[in-house]
Amino acid sequence: MTVLVRALRPDVPADAEGFARVRRLALPYILFTPESVRHTAAHTQPEARFRPLVAVEDGEVIGTAQVHLVPDSREPGQACLNVYVRPDRTRRGAGRLLVAAAEEYLASLGATKLFAWALDEPANRAFAERRGYRVGRSAHFLRLGLANGTLPPLTPVPAGVELRTAADFADDPRPLFELDAETLCDEPGDVGYEFTDYDAWTEETWKHPLLNRELTTAACVDGRPVAFTVARTDGDGRYSTAMTGTARAYRGRGLAKLAKVHSLHRARAAGLTEAFTGNDVGNDPMIAINRWLGYEVCATEVRYVRELG
Repeated sequence: MTVLVRALRPDVPADAEGFARVRRLALPYILFTPESVRHTAAHTQPEARFRPLVAVEDGEVIGTAQVHLVPDSREPGQACLNVYVRPDRTRRGAGRLLVAAAEEYLASLGATKLFAWALDEPANRAFAERRGYRVGRSAHFLRLGLANGTLPPLTPVPAGVELRTAADFADDPRPLFELDAETLCDEPGDVGYEFTDYDAWTEETWKHPLLNRELTTAACVDGRPVAFTVARTDGDGRYSTAMTGTARAYRGRGLAKLAKVHSLHRARAAGLTEAFTGNDVGNDPMIAINRWLGYEVCATEVRYVRELG
């Protein structure tokens, strides 16, 4: 059968469901649902020029690509393309066609440096390197079984600290945005961010359909969040940490660990069965926290970069 590449039609159920299915099969460590696919397509900030692509064979979505500029980058001309093909539908040309379409689109927007993640497996690495991408940093996916009772005990909340959920900030989530913006700027990575658009954050993050406001937990001092862990759930027993961080002035006090262990205990009590998170290999503080929590590495991905002339 012939493989065709085209833009995702997010309002067409078969497209959104197919996109989510491919991502779950190819990358089961990150949560995707048809609702989250539609939300991302509709609410990614316009400056990103976001274009999700699908590879279709005989009417079935077998490959996907998320393609966009990085509008919050400190360096202009940076862009991302992340391509995944169903593991049982490889070697049909879907990945090659998706990469070609993504690169052509980004080049037309003036992109000069392209970043792409690939699972750390020989075939994936060879695929990227054949297309002129050079290897960069690595990151781990980690998994924690919540049903087997291996979580460490709850740690006591220090004097002067209060634990609150994101639901407690429903009337005014701006303090969470400010904490998210500060911690994101310090997160290890290839792309440096300056995250300042509260309205964009509200649409993309605060209103995200997978955000679980009851499990997202913040350690607060004088009523203001100073450390937090952002929880997403997919309605199928899975929990994922979207971000964990601490404001610079409060680091070294164990507050991120406190927020995360309390969130995970409540997730287990709610019947969730497995939790996922991710770590840049250079993020030693979070690696230590996740090891203490009982997470184990389940996969590794490699960041590739290609310069466009």
